[in-house]
Amino acid sequence: MDSSHDLNFVGSPPVIAKQDLLETSVDLEPLNYCSESIGGEPHRPPPANRLTAREMDSLTAISDTFLPSIDLPGARNESIRAFYLTSASMIGTPEIVGGYMSGRLRHASLWLLRLSLWLLSTWYGTFIFCGTRCMSCRFPFFHKFSDIDPKRREQILSSWSSSPIYLYRQLFRALKFLIMLFYFTQVNEKNENPAWTALDYCGPEPELADQVKASVDQSSEDDRFGPLHCAMVHMESPGDDLAAALSRAGLYLATRPFSGDRRKKPLRTIHCDAVVVGSGSGGGVVAGVLAQAGYKVVVLEKGGYHARSNLSLHEGPAMDLMYEGGGLLATTDTGVVVLSGATVGGGSAINWAAALRTPDHVAAEWRRDHGLELFGSDAYAEALDAVCERMGVQSDVDKMEENLNNAALRRGCLELGYPVANISRNAPPDHHCGWCCFGCKDGRKKATSETWLVDMAESRNGVILPGCRAVRVLHRNRGGRRRKVATGVLFESESGEACIVESKVTVVACGALNTPVLLKRSGLRNPNIGKHLHLHPVVMVWGYFPESGSRRPDYREEEKRSYEGGIMTAMSTVTANWGTTGYGTVIQTPALHPGMFSVVTPWTSGADFKDRMTRFARTAHVFALARDRGSGTVDGEGNISYRMERGDEESLKKGVEKMLWIMAGAGAEEVGTQHCKGERFEVKRASAREWERFVIKASRRVVGWLTTPVCSAHQMGSCRMGVEDTTSAVDERGETWEVEGLFVADASVFPTALGVNPMVTVQAIAYCTAHSIVQVLRREMMQKDRN
Repeated sequence: MDSSHDLNFVGSPPVIAKQDLLETSVDLEPLNYCSESIGGEPHRPPPANRLTAREMDSLTAISDTFLPSIDLPGARNESIRAFYLTSASMIGTPEIVGGYMSGRLRHASLWLLRLSLWLLSTWYGTFIFCGTRCMSCRFPFFHKFSDIDPKRREQILSSWSSSPIYLYRQLFRALKFLIMLFYFTQVNEKNENPAWTALDYCGPEPELADQVKASVDQSSEDDRFGPLHCAMVHMESPGDDLAAALSRAGLYLATRPFSGDRRKKPLRTIHCDAVVVGSGSGGGVVAGVLAQAGYKVVVLEKGGYHARSNLSLHEGPAMDLMYEGGGLLATTDTGVVVLSGATVGGGSAINWAAALRTPDHVAAEWRRDHGLELFGSDAYAEALDAVCERMGVQSDVDKMEENLNNAALRRGCLELGYPVANISRNAPPDHHCGWCCFGCKDGRKKATSETWLVDMAESRNGVILPGCRAVRVLHRNRGGRRRKVATGVLFESESGEACIVESKVTVVACGALNTPVLLKRSGLRNPNIGKHLHLHPVVMVWGYFPESGSRRPDYREEEKRSYEGGIMTAMSTVTANWGTTGYGTVIQTPALHPGMFSVVTPWTSGADFKDRMTRFARTAHVFALARDRGSGTVDGEGNISYRMERGDEESLKKGVEKMLWIMAGAGAEEVGTQHCKGERFEVKRASAREWERFVIKASRRVVGWLTTPVCSAHQMGSCRMGVEDTTSAVDERGETWEVEGLFVADASVFPTALGVNPMVTVQAIAYCTAHSIVQVLRREMMQKDRN
């Protein structure tokens, strides 16, 4: 950002560590995390900071150590110099982090993180964490963390990142994640961040945003409010309005005593044929199929509905509103960062548009090892065709505009003779949106909120209740049946009011992280519920492609930016092992905007990190995604345990080796991994022997144990499908073994990890489950008619 630009940030006065650097003309004040967005998207205000003064003292010092104020007179331009001069506390990042730590963040280790901050505000606690580095020759000789010299503080943080003590690595990882994410995603009242210009980042897609602003007055209701606006029913509406909205879909509201309440308090109750908890790739398909078959459907969604014109495409606010845990979800040991959708449309609303069919070797394994004949049946083949057709899946690349990441992956593979293929997408070839991870602004990415849920809305046989959290599935004994029978769902509205949906069939489709929690809370005791969780662990490699320099003249990617263009268009199976075990890695490309880019970028010092960030737009990333044999458990809401097997780690290491070669083959000037050591290798200036030594060393580094960032965007298998209740949670139709009429329709039913992006497989299985439910409802109706 040009130093003469008036930033005019709002908030309390800044805390500035170096008064002698304030002579710069940049006027800095703290930024808000969530501000008014382009389309008027509603947002949650940042939580109030309730950390103690001691905790804030340590957090501020650590923030300014990660992101210090550095004078760089020789900077290429004023925006880069301003970026170097701006510390974390100068724009209020510690206050925002403190608010989330004390008000919204939910993690099993949060208490330990806060205790560590408190201890670092004392000399004895600092001595425990920092050793002799907290000592000096001046009284009082032992110092708290904030009083230590900044250079020593950098050395301390660097030592934590690779410490043999796991707690120190965990502390480093957690604080780096939070501080970096909020620093690079917080915005001012003009929806700007002072770092973005230095990073060559434009913020939300400017052309599309301008088009939306210009056309909003002339647009249809579908464009302005989204195609689901007529199906949205808000439980907070006045009684008459609520009843009228439900009646339009043939649903009726009553107030009845609830036997599950000791006081038998009357609760507002909706009756329907099927209640579906979750609106993602599983729940959306089931809702659409059932509604089109003529059945009355109620969809409960704990997230909100974000229509096209209301999407801000701002990284921070979008993640806060549309991702599980606001994008701050991790395993209990913080070893894996977990990204999962929590909005109408679920993961399909914020995924990267990869639409890959169930691999043949996976379907064969599920038939052979798990006895599931479904995956070799004509019904499943028809389901794959049906969902791909409804989503408009295609892989035509003639009109496809690849971003820097995909161009590098494709070129590198072609240079080396590695296999590389087009990725089928549920979007047209000319859909080049690099912001679809924050929702699709023009609706051409066919999420369930643009397809199956629209089918439900147009049938006028169903409604969606956003902001409603399922508390438990209701079930009871009925007519001497061997199993209990599901009768509906008890849920809470946004205001906390308890309500009920009574139904003939109940479908739980709230994802592999939440489905087992709801089932356990509902009294199900099958030991497989919450077990066998697979995460598709991911590690990344980067390559830097400067806009000018010594790169070969035939490389035509001068104008590309890493965050623009289609997110996923190319994939390599060079390390996939599809012809043998089927357990290996596929190599693909991520969507990394400044916040997540900063989270995964190695930190060895403040200056080195800021240098890496100024290369953001021209740094390409590829990742290796492992089909994991290792598994974990879902022990409660946001409580995820996971451990990779050794074979999974070896697969990822092989992926790292191939990715380094791919980046070099693509013409990168500099390459590296995201290991905490932060090694960077200049390919052009090195000999072949030096290069080979680097590749061997980098690819043998330990993956996991908080030394390399590991991420997950796919969660599967926590309520897996099978043919016996001793080894699975649901049967081949998706019905739970314990409760009749209770079905599961999401990625949690996968018998194993899939090995590729799961959206198509989830929808195909849900399509089959939906048709099984139709048969159940028809039988029940026929039996009722006979009686």
